[in-house]
Amino acid sequence: MSNDTFIEGPLYAPRAKVYPQAVHGRFRRIKWVILCITLGVYYLLPFVRWDRGPGLPSQAVLVDFPHRRFYFFFIELWPQEVYYFTGLLILAAMALFLMNAVAGRIWCGYMCPQTVWTDLFYAVERWVEGDRRERMMSDKRGWTFTHVRQVALKHFLWLMIAWWTGGAWVLYFADAPTLVKDLATFQAPFIAYLWIGILTATTYIFAGHAREQVCIYMCPWPRIQAALTDEWALNVTYRGDRGEPRMSVKKAEQARAHGETAGDCVDCHQCINVCPTGVDIRDGIQLGCIQCGLCIDACDTVMEQIDRPTGLIGYDTDVNMQRRREGKAPIYRPARARTLVYAAAMAIVGGIMLYSLLTRSMIDVNVLHERNPLFVQLADGGVRNDYSLRLLNKGAERSFALEVSGLPGAKLQAAGVSRRPDGKLAIDVGQDQTREVRISVQVDPGAVPAKPVDISIEATDLTTGQTVAARDHFVSPGR
Repeated sequence: MSNDTFIEGPLYAPRAKVYPQAVHGRFRRIKWVILCITLGVYYLLPFVRWDRGPGLPSQAVLVDFPHRRFYFFFIELWPQEVYYFTGLLILAAMALFLMNAVAGRIWCGYMCPQTVWTDLFYAVERWVEGDRRERMMSDKRGWTFTHVRQVALKHFLWLMIAWWTGGAWVLYFADAPTLVKDLATFQAPFIAYLWIGILTATTYIFAGHAREQVCIYMCPWPRIQAALTDEWALNVTYRGDRGEPRMSVKKAEQARAHGETAGDCVDCHQCINVCPTGVDIRDGIQLGCIQCGLCIDACDTVMEQIDRPTGLIGYDTDVNMQRRREGKAPIYRPARARTLVYAAAMAIVGGIMLYSLLTRSMIDVNVLHERNPLFVQLADGGVRNDYSLRLLNKGAERSFALEVSGLPGAKLQAAGVSRRPDGKLAIDVGQDQTREVRISVQVDPGAVPAKPVDISIEATDLTTGQTVAARDHFVSPGR
């Protein structure tokens, strides 16, 4: 039997409530700017108008489920163009990888929705209950009248923010001013109220209560990015070579007076106090660190107050940490194979999407051969093949002329469709509509092919002269 001693205890440490302290500095200002821009875009974008002409929605960004369209300013996407969303997902992934390769988890620290809304909720909490010390003292005192009033106000404001967050989301799926009026008069569809309730609850829970727990336990990105980073990536780093050994200002002065080594870190814990996830950056890079830079602002403030150089905590690379230990100057390589590959991938995918958007056709035609029966033998010996033809019109109302090519002597017929003077079938398709008709390709007895023949059904826009075609095959008894 082993002589090892096992100490019983909980598998997981109990959660310690985090009380982030307010901090001022460069990175805090950057976070405020990003917060204002991203939330401003999210809340106000549904109300931006964009004139697309008569009969089309005037909302700049709109997901129109009833008509199966997605509008983004001058771009209009149809369900058949879902590959554009695939391209956007690839671009988003490559951008995330690129940001990670350059500066670690800057997405998490500055632009992640969880971070942005949690920052806003923290700002409300500080405005109502005070900063770190006041909140800690209020919790220790218990439920006094003042504490109850402050907590009630805080949660009310949180719920209002969460409610408007859910409300703004549904505005992207209908005309925003109209839907706001319908919501206020309780005439909106139930699905709108349902999604507002769901998003209100999730925003309130994640940003107001779960907070750092989402980043540490729920989000997969911290675990993924650890496999994508390298020694050249910038990460928020504590310079242990300069900060250790830690001691107070007075003790450091005494140690230096006696010729002993003293680090610049005074163990003030300000870097921990301002961290939204409660991480001690001096213990190295950790799963909970979202690379927001607030600890840099806090440490620099303390260093300025005690007249020591700033930068004890800063964005640095593993390579430079080793070079400093060896007495070498730091070097930086933001442009390297990894970042160039990510940037090239983004450029290629973005270029393909842009070219496709600029050259895409606003009309299209699809043909599907009827399979039962594949062909019909006529009484005079001729052969007829039937097809389902679908014309797609992504713009204003158009008229098309239809003809068939690839089979000499073939005639195109369709019930209920008029003919032009030149003998071609004429079909009208309304604005932003598709029209499906049943057509037949018929050949006389002397022109029946001995084997299947590839044919082309061509549709010509009578206004612009643009022609689109769909290929299929003509089947005969001698196949």
